[in-house]
Amino acid sequence: MEAELTALAVSGATTLVGLMVSESWTQARDRVARFFARGGEQGSAEEELVRSQQALMAARAAQDDLAGADIEAEWRMRLRRVLQDDPQAADELRTLLSEVSPGVQDDRGASVHNSVSGGVQNGPVVQGQHFSGLTFGAPGRVPPEQRTGGQ
Repeated sequence: MEAELTALAVSGATTLVGLMVSESWTQARDRVARFFARGGEQGSAEEELVRSQQALMAARAAQDDLAGADIEAEWRMRLRRVLQDDPQAADELRTLLSEVSPGVQDDRGASVHNSVSGGVQNGPVVQGQHFSGLTFGAPGRVPPEQRTGGQ
């Protein structure tokens, strides 16, 4: 069960941070604040969400991926605490995620099997969903079209 809650916290934090930089953040923020308030004061949760969103936008503008990752990690840890403290929060979080981010699917019980075949693979294998700015190359190797002279 712990692994399932951890996966849900990771999914929730990723979705939350993704929403913070989207046009739908304003509508989602109130729902997320109510989830985190859970009987406490919604205003303080909303203030934390606003601060995180501003910090995330500043990090994106400065192309500071590490700061963005730190913000996501903070919300992931906070989600894990909520999920560990309140067993019913998992269902509420799943519902919230499906409402604020319809593209996110509930993958409880889903399994993934990957295999690389065809002999030896002398390169990276990448699995995931949204990739950008990836560069692959071996250190010290220069592509033939970039070689000069007698190399």
